[in-house]
Amino acid sequence: MSHTPTQPSSPRRPRRMRGRILAAAALTALTGLTLAGLPVAANAATGPGHTPDVVREHLEQLAKEAGLPAAMREVKELARHRTADVVQQRLDKLVKSGAFPAALASTRDAKGRTRNYTAGVADLKTRAKVPVDGKVRIASNTKMFTAVVVLQLAGEGKIDLDAPVEKYLPGLIRGNGNDGRKITTRQLLQHTSGLPNYTRYMPSVFEYQHTYTGPREMLDTALAHRASFAPGKDWEYSNTGYIVAGLLVQKITGRPLSEEITNRIIKRIGLRDTYWPGIGDQIIRGSHPKGYAAKKPGGPLLDVTNLDPSWGWAAGQLIATPSDVNRFLVALLDGKLLKPEQLTQMRATVKTKGMPSGWQYGLGLVKMPLSCGGNAWGHGGDIDGYETRDAVTEDGRAATVAVTALPTDEAGVMNVVAAVDAALCANR
Repeated sequence: MSHTPTQPSSPRRPRRMRGRILAAAALTALTGLTLAGLPVAANAATGPGHTPDVVREHLEQLAKEAGLPAAMREVKELARHRTADVVQQRLDKLVKSGAFPAALASTRDAKGRTRNYTAGVADLKTRAKVPVDGKVRIASNTKMFTAVVVLQLAGEGKIDLDAPVEKYLPGLIRGNGNDGRKITTRQLLQHTSGLPNYTRYMPSVFEYQHTYTGPREMLDTALAHRASFAPGKDWEYSNTGYIVAGLLVQKITGRPLSEEITNRIIKRIGLRDTYWPGIGDQIIRGSHPKGYAAKKPGGPLLDVTNLDPSWGWAAGQLIATPSDVNRFLVALLDGKLLKPEQLTQMRATVKTKGMPSGWQYGLGLVKMPLSCGGNAWGHGGDIDGYETRDAVTEDGRAATVAVTALPTDEAGVMNVVAAVDAALCANR
């Protein structure tokens, strides 16, 4: 006669252990992640780019009840890992579009933790890897630096933002309806001066790539054309206003603009990978991806990494890494560069034209609405071979994205902007 062996009864588990097992099971059900060595599948009840607050808070509570401190730490890392996925996906998309040989980015969360990303290749011939946090020409981001120096001088009582430029640079701006007696320094920084944009009249990079140009030559190019509008009556992005602002800094301080930006900003906040190329300096020093441009839309991309950036000067000459741009933005909003009154004035904005919907311009600083709500502050820059977009939020989240060619259409421009937006929103 057969019988079924009696199974030994399992010892009753201590209540605390049962709690841990139940909590671990709950974590598994909710997250699908492996936490503190618990085997679970890979999927999570998460939204795009971050763990929803309600889920994250519940997971933390469960982990706490289970006495799993390691699990709690991993739960808190969930949002960061998801953020990394979103940023990398965006960079991969930029490269796969065919518009950009490489993309690189740096992000910073509200606690100061940073991450760097790359996609594509640094060199189309050698297929070399993109250097992590490599240097790029940051072009019009230079305007933020120039504006900060002007505002520092205003805070020192050396410049009245609402006085005519004529007071400091007598006789400099004349002709074709351009008149320094009617233009203020604030209008220069705000793009409401009406000064025609000199870069509109420049030849292609392939004609100008290795040509040195002084700031007065650029101003003369602009003044050969009619004013775009009466000062203060409209808004138009104009590099010319920043050339005048740079000349103003030099007149007030008696020192080169490059030296003032270096001493007052770069050295002051420790930007180790940001520098102003000297006269005749056409290379990018240190690790960097190559920059490319085509002679005509759809044509082959040609190497334009080495060029003379003097034509950008106060409006666009600086070189930096994405992480250094983030450091600058955080320091700026933290009040480490400007007195409260000047920082407030820098952030006083006007409506723009030709920029993405909702963007407003202050004094060298752009206010940008985020898709996840709220606003961010930054700028961006375009120069042959490189485009950068960057922003920082009030709570210290920052992101800078760089690509190694200029977009050729609006979709390309907005894809780079969207990458910054995604990084900031995922890092909430």
